[in-house]
Amino acid sequence: MGNFQVRTDLALEARESVNRTEGELRGVRVEEYYREQEDVKVTKVMIDTKNAAKAMGKPVGTYVTMEAPAMVEPDEDYHREISECLAKELLEILPPREGEQSVLVVGLGNREVTADSLGPQAVDNLLITRHIVKEYGAAAYNCDRMNLVSALEPGVMAKTGMETAEIVKGVVKETSPDALIVIDALAARSIRRLNRTIQITNTGIQPGSGVGNHRNALTEESLGVPVVAIGIPTVVDAATIVSDALEKMLEGRERADAAEYVGRQELNFPELNNMYMTGKDIDAVIKRVSFTVSEGINIALEVHGQEEGHI
Repeated sequence: MGNFQVRTDLALEARESVNRTEGELRGVRVEEYYREQEDVKVTKVMIDTKNAAKAMGKPVGTYVTMEAPAMVEPDEDYHREISECLAKELLEILPPREGEQSVLVVGLGNREVTADSLGPQAVDNLLITRHIVKEYGAAAYNCDRMNLVSALEPGVMAKTGMETAEIVKGVVKETSPDALIVIDALAARSIRRLNRTIQITNTGIQPGSGVGNHRNALTEESLGVPVVAIGIPTVVDAATIVSDALEKMLEGRERADAAEYVGRQELNFPELNNMYMTGKDIDAVIKRVSFTVSEGINIALEVHGQEEGHI
């Protein structure tokens, strides 16, 4: 396949790409199930070894992918169901807790770039409770227990002159949260997963990785607290679109031969690696899916809601 590299932030797609060229990979476990009530397919990719992590290009950890083809549709009831499904998966991947928990939610991205504004827009709709609970206690929400939720929108280095990791480290040091939830836009390998897929992982995140602009990572190792990352693919690079088109044109050939041919063609158009594509209705889509993500986090962290059986 030459030097051709499939650019994707989704572990599910990285696994599919590796399996296509090398067969089943040792050190990677996969669980798939379908949440019929929410009409969501869930795939858990668990990378257990360093060799598997190197082959996949992803850190060791758990990656949960929720595929909901109708997520881009303006159906508020269905988006609520996705939010509830997200809350269930998020609670399973967050560290176990006893009593109240302090959680810092970080919305990564550039608010002025629509396809990159998932994080900031999701933060806008969060139920922020830390300041109220610290001042008045959980009784202010008419319940016995309430998680302390705070939020941060660090912006981008071009505006602040600081690495996102530097800003987050400072806030973590001052506020001492029990866990971080980081939200960011991702890049997909497949157009059919664009804006229709949610990935949750306990490995943290590397800001800017979706567009190849790697910054310092936000991980448990670098911050000292567990980091759960939530992302939705909002862009694909132009080389991916060209590759998909070429592979479809070459459907009659052997798959390996077609992939090798595609790899050679991609090398002839390196300028495509700096171009990223998104849908024409991305502004409306981001508004909907960011609210879906924020509602999922709200449901997961609202302790009195869990006790009443809302999840």
